[in-house]
Amino acid sequence: MAFFLLSGAGLGAAPAYANAPMTVAPSYAVTLTAYNAVPGQTDSDPLVTASGAFSNPEVVAARSHDLADELPFGTIIEIIGPSSEDGSCGYNIVAPIIGYRVIADTMNMRYTDRVDILFPTKANYIMNDGSTKNAATILGICKGVYIRVVGHIDLTHPNRLPKTQDELAALVTGTDNSVALK
Repeated sequence: MAFFLLSGAGLGAAPAYANAPMTVAPSYAVTLTAYNAVPGQTDSDPLVTASGAFSNPEVVAARSHDLADELPFGTIIEIIGPSSEDGSCGYNIVAPIIGYRVIADTMNMRYTDRVDILFPTKANYIMNDGSTKNAATILGICKGVYIRVVGHIDLTHPNRLPKTQDELAALVTGTDNSVALK
């Protein structure tokens, strides 16, 4: 007859780090819209964002004023599309050109709980009926979108804004031989 003595270190015991606090990137439910850097959709200088950075449609996003504390200028976000789309949301069509985005602009005061993606004026799609529509028009108004904070860059020097999605993704993932942003 054998007796087994099981201590807390035996089977089923949690590893020592299991109770350590986990860092979870904050995420926010927002309405996602889009704009182009043209006078009718921006202020009097469409080529400069509210942060002072160049209006680069490959990496810039704007946020509503009510999200300024949660998403200050320089916040890098990942966008998680809506779980379902209604007729006013074309997220699945334009998702391949969204990528990561840097909050570098702000929206008109009348909007709340909203993130606005800057798209190039030449990001056009040919529709089934032969018409051409810009990505901003196709995206439309998407409710139930989540954005997740994945990093931050210092925009007190606006020239630090990455110029391409590849540069921005390399910052986030750490593939530029630096430490990944957290």
